Amino acid sequence: MGKKGIIIALVALVGIAVYMGRHKIKAFFSSGSRTTNGMEVKLLFREDPSATFLAKTLVENGILSTEKQFLDAIADGNVDSTKFAAGKYIILTGTKIPELVDGFMKGENGHGKAEQKVRVLFNRCEVIADIGSNISKCILADSASLVDYILDPKTLQKYDFTAEQIPALFIPKEYEMYFDTDPAEFVEIMAAEFRAYWTAERREKLRKVGLTSPSQAVTLASIVYMEQSRVPEEWPIIAKLYLNRIKQGIPLQADPTFKFCWPDRLKGVERLMDKHRDKDCPYNTYIYRGIPPGPICLPPYKVVDAVLNPADVNYIFLCGDGTGHHNFATTNEQHNKNVAIYKKWLKEYLKNK
Repeated sequence: MGKKGIIIALVALVGIAVYMGRHKIKAFFSSGSRTTNGMEVKLLFREDPSATFLAKTLVENGILSTEKQFLDAIADGNVDSTKFAAGKYIILTGTKIPELVDGFMKGENGHGKAEQKVRVLFNRCEVIADIGSNISKCILADSASLVDYILDPKTLQKYDFTAEQIPALFIPKEYEMYFDTDPAEFVEIMAAEFRAYWTAERREKLRKVGLTSPSQAVTLASIVYMEQSRVPEEWPIIAKLYLNRIKQGIPLQADPTFKFCWPDRLKGVERLMDKHRDKDCPYNTYIYRGIPPGPICLPPYKVVDAVLNPADVNYIFLCGDGTGHHNFATTNEQHNKNVAIYKKWLKEYLKNK
């Protein structure tokens, strides 16, 4: 065989070798290289996992037969094994191992490409500490770091709230977010919801009812909600009643506000006395006129809607009737009659208790 023939033969051999190499790689990434779990498996990583930790976890949970399968896939795919992300993952049956590897890799948003979001729900919160406690049960950030970040002067300045007003930023409802969401991401998600709610139309309604900021509307809504949490039909009525008092320069004299001044919120106290109302506190609307410095709870935003769309009434007095509803009045005379009705009900209630 001449030199030319030898060269042609060598080129052919190289071509065959390259083809076989490619075919081998293709075979590795084919259906023979899949997870072995018989049902979907949920995994939760609180820290960015290493390649070896991932491989071990996958074997322990019956997703792979050997750690080598995962580590070989990393090597063959030239994967940067320092870029795996913490979070929640759901591994489906028969997932291709290269797709499994890729799913743990951080994407452009810093979260795993296949990372799942978790349900986050917080309600019945009164103060920022309550938010931290509720949220830390759903995402990786702990309660203390959440509270510290929210109340950090830089955070308050960024979102243009005082420490008293900042609860107004949080709209209590169900959200979906990544498990490894940090405090800054969480607050920004809340801020986006806040901005989406406060449209130009709602801000115009805010102006028309005589309020100057969203935090004032949420603060008033929080008082309405703490006054009446069981009968939504009364929200627009109570909202207008308080707006009437503000317009006329009458103190709100809302019992929930002075209760907020007490550390224990007067829990277990059935009869409110003058000594309870006399506590000097900026939130006590028996002492200070106008709207308090900030919300006394995180009200459902349907209550904020009621503040922005109040009933067309002239009431300035309300009094519970013992059934969870209220009697309303425009004059002190009528209000005194309603108070007498309530006292009669209370006397019977205490006698039969």
